[in-house]
Amino acid sequence: MHRLLLSSKDLLDKLIFLFKNTLEDEKSAACLKICYFIRYWISEFWTMFQLHSCLAETLEQFKELMREHGQENLYPLLQTKWIGDRVWSQKASQKIKVRSSRKRKVSLLFDHLEPVELAEHLTYLEFKSFCRISFADYQKYIRNECLSENPTMERSIALCNGISQWVQLMVLSRPTSQLRAEVFTKFIYVAQNLQQMQNFNSLMAVVGGLCHTSISRLKDTCTHVPNETTKVLNEMTDLLSSSRNYENYRQAYNKSTGFKIPILGVHLKDLIAVNEAMTDYVDNGKINVQKLQALYNHINELIQLQQNPPLLDANKDLVHLLTVSTGFIFYTLHA
Repeated sequence: MHRLLLSSKDLLDKLIFLFKNTLEDEKSAACLKICYFIRYWISEFWTMFQLHSCLAETLEQFKELMREHGQENLYPLLQTKWIGDRVWSQKASQKIKVRSSRKRKVSLLFDHLEPVELAEHLTYLEFKSFCRISFADYQKYIRNECLSENPTMERSIALCNGISQWVQLMVLSRPTSQLRAEVFTKFIYVAQNLQQMQNFNSLMAVVGGLCHTSISRLKDTCTHVPNETTKVLNEMTDLLSSSRNYENYRQAYNKSTGFKIPILGVHLKDLIAVNEAMTDYVDNGKINVQKLQALYNHINELIQLQQNPPLLDANKDLVHLLTVSTGFIFYTLHA
């Protein structure tokens, strides 16, 4: 969280400066605490030391300072050689592939798919995109308050928009009101399955597409949709309503356990709200630790959700077709 206020290099320099001052004051216990703090930093956020060579170089300068003052016994606390083993382990785990069903024929109209199967594949795509958003991406969004220079998060938002516009196209592309009503009804059941899977982000995209003015103005189409089905859509619309700061959604989200994908836009607004409501510094220029803790809690909750993948049997051909369809529609409309 320090990167919201200063760079990692600046933080390490300040710690080394503090270490030097405590040495001069002969405060060995304080020196040890600084080293343990740096060791925790290295062990928990080792990727920073892998990606930023300047940190490794500064650590070597720190060791030189220790040697000059006879503190070689603290060297082991600053070891980074094990990072190479951690990188290898991470790459090995990334080779694990998602289960894939045997090849089958797929159609751009997706008529052959049951609502639950379509919901599962949308969830697969959504979770894959959600998992690519890193802790640093959230921090960058807080600093900039926009998606500029944040391609990972921008792609995740684009996927959600693409799904919404794809739903609209699937309905509007049918030639008769009866056929449009059938597709409309099918996507309501897709949304219902997304809700059951606790994929709130795709649920918002699909319901948003179904409730778009381009579809809601089709009165003849609406007359062919069963009343019970319309009631299901209305209930999901109430769930996702922005009324009282998305109160209904927040209640459902907080009650849900296990796998879930949050509505990313809502939680990004929460991050901005916390960032603007609390000052960076408090009395005597001290860092507002409470603010950093509040932001960390919000971000860490989102990051932890990435550790709980859904158990889905995804078809690679269908995943590819959905990816192309939703992405092509979004970028075509915004080209």
